[in-house]
Amino acid sequence: MSKVQIKVNDNGSLRITGEVELIDAEGNVFQTKPSFSLCRCGLSENKPFCDGKHKGQFQSVVRAPKE
Repeated sequence: MSKVQIKVNDNGSLRITGEVELIDAEGNVFQTKPSFSLCRCGLSENKPFCDGKHKGQFQSVVRAPKE
């Protein structure tokens, strides 16, 4: 199994790269591509996917703690 990468974009989405299965609370599978973005701001009209509505409307900068 290949490693999946989830990147937390500054002021934006979660970028998923790699083979994953995205399912809803009822177990239904979303169609995805090898790389896609998930909404963090709640403004997308295409949830759970990001449609870019966050631009200028959402601020979040997350950094992993340094060891």
